[in-house]
Amino acid sequence: RYSFHAEPGVSWISLGLSGEISQAAMKAGFDRPSTIQGAAIPRILEGGDVILAAETGSGKTHAYLLPIFQLLAKSNQEFKEKKAEDENAYIPRSFALVLCPNATLCQQAAEMATKVCSKLGDFVRVAVITGGQGWPTSPPDFVFATPGALINHLFSFDPKQKRRTAFLRDARYVVFDEADMLLSGGFERQVIQRLIPLLRLAEKKLAAEEKAIQKPGSEQKKEETKPWTDFEPSKEEEFESDGDSDMEKEIAKSGGDEKGDDTTKKKRKTYRKKYKRSKQYIFVAATLPVVGKKTPAIMLSYQFPDATWVNGDFLHRQIPSVKHQWIEVDSKKRVEALLKAIAARPEVNEAGTPPSFMRTMVFANTIESVTAISKILEKVNIVPLCYHRDIPLEERTSNLKRFQDEGGILLCTDSGARGLDIRDIGHIVQAEFALNAVDYLHRVGRTGRAGNTGVVTSLYTESSKPLANAVRIAISDGQPVEGAFSRKRSFRNKLKKK
Repeated sequence: RYSFHAEPGVSWISLGLSGEISQAAMKAGFDRPSTIQGAAIPRILEGGDVILAAETGSGKTHAYLLPIFQLLAKSNQEFKEKKAEDENAYIPRSFALVLCPNATLCQQAAEMATKVCSKLGDFVRVAVITGGQGWPTSPPDFVFATPGALINHLFSFDPKQKRRTAFLRDARYVVFDEADMLLSGGFERQVIQRLIPLLRLAEKKLAAEEKAIQKPGSEQKKEETKPWTDFEPSKEEEFESDGDSDMEKEIAKSGGDEKGDDTTKKKRKTYRKKYKRSKQYIFVAATLPVVGKKTPAIMLSYQFPDATWVNGDFLHRQIPSVKHQWIEVDSKKRVEALLKAIAARPEVNEAGTPPSFMRTMVFANTIESVTAISKILEKVNIVPLCYHRDIPLEERTSNLKRFQDEGGILLCTDSGARGLDIRDIGHIVQAEFALNAVDYLHRVGRTGRAGNTGVVTSLYTESSKPLANAVRIAISDGQPVEGAFSRKRSFRNKLKKK
């Protein structure tokens, strides 16, 4: 039985959050924890690495934000106590780093953090690094960043590596939001081969420094403990950059690139267990399939063997509160079926949302398809808001805000399928069926969020029929949809042979 909220009697305080943070969550509109928040928050508060995999719309973002607020509060209190002991001493101030695949998701997560922390006074300071932002003037408590922008931020104009060293040292909590995307494809080199090894190298260095400081007669230089925001480039350094080469040398020297033969890897794994851990890694995803040898889930099992896995009850499955409609079309019937689907006002609706105000998201597989569908809709006096990577970020952000404020139709590629948290999306229309089961789950996950209801209308053709049928059967049987991905590939191979 599906329930968005945790069992009766489970409260923010019972999960281990302080009264102050519990009150802030409730003032921000979150009266009760969700099921996944109830499972994840105590594990994160324990301080170990956590892999959080749960269905879309289950409350994953606040499942990591709230406990990190608590951990930062404790860290800040320790900071004040040490300052009271020695007023002239500089004690490094820990912060949380949240990595997201794109600027929109970074900004959205940052706004979620700001909404809660605004109820906590000046306790939490938030910074966003997605390219083009100014330099933070004081150390933030949360940094939300895309991998590429963060690497540029750390490595440009920093020939002496002071900024990078301080940043990597003080990043105490590291979150990978949309982890399956960040650990594969175009992000793999940035995240798996660069950022994770650098963060682990910083842990090793800090452990070695702490050992050295404990020796009689040793002391840490004040400059070495300055916050990363203090290291701005001087004018003579402005046009210098140490680039990728120094980073790769540093990682290779530490043995942190996860390459090499089995003997080398075994040695590294043994060495990894010997140093004192100083960071907590949290991986968050709505899809984390284990099909295949090199999936993100397999990589996490290898690189973070001691991490606690917290899985949602409906991971890779469709929640019962979403109704599905399946329409097979050919080239002659596609336009008519699409217009009929978009014009429909499904009976199943978000609670309290007037049907005329219902938000509808329409998905297509390519930018060219979005453009073509937009022209078709405009001919019948339907003007959609469009969302894809070729639209400038400012216009995309504006379109999302209009969609949120005014309702209507958002026509998009899969750029709009991941992570966007817009309330009261009552209808998802797949003008073109998703290319794989993972994309399907993210698309349909835009509706039925936070315990609400929704409708998904899927148009599919002869070529997408094998995948559509596999997904349909899985949903009907209440089974995980991820297996449909491997089946789709085998179906495709058969089709190619015909």
